[in-house]
Amino acid sequence: MDEKQLIKGCINGDRKAQKVLYDKYSRKMMGVCLRYVKDTEDARDLMQEGFIKLFTNLGTYTGNGSFDGWVRKIFVNCALERLRHHDILRDAGDIDDANCAEIPDETFVSKISSDELMSYVKSLPDGYRMVFNMFAIEGYSHKEISEKLHILESTSRSQYARARKLLQKMILNN
Repeated sequence: MDEKQLIKGCINGDRKAQKVLYDKYSRKMMGVCLRYVKDTEDARDLMQEGFIKLFTNLGTYTGNGSFDGWVRKIFVNCALERLRHHDILRDAGDIDDANCAEIPDETFVSKISSDELMSYVKSLPDGYRMVFNMFAIEGYSHKEISEKLHILESTSRSQYARARKLLQKMILNN
């Protein structure tokens, strides 16, 4: 079954097609969910919300762009909605440019495995983790992050800078 047939089957309520789609994306999307929330149970809840939105909105997929990207965007948006609902950036302040400029070379990251790095990312405070994921992993610009999270661009930049500094400190201390 090709992608178009799979999507059409899901839209038509074909349970087999829905199972195939779930099996194809559940593992990847669980990884996305785990990057945004700390707890595995919360990630499972988030993944369930994401699949509900995915199946509900499948008819809106236009075929423009990759389906994988469209699916990922749904799950990232679910995570952002949940985190916005909990207002995790309420106390996020800006830091001045001097503090941002003190971020050293990124070669320290090459010393650890990707699993170790993701473990460190997962342990970041919620606001740092969310902005770090959006900027460094999902590829959003600080402008896009500010629009999605309803924060200033400078707040996005400062949260990212703080996340990087904290990650570096965690990596160097272990």
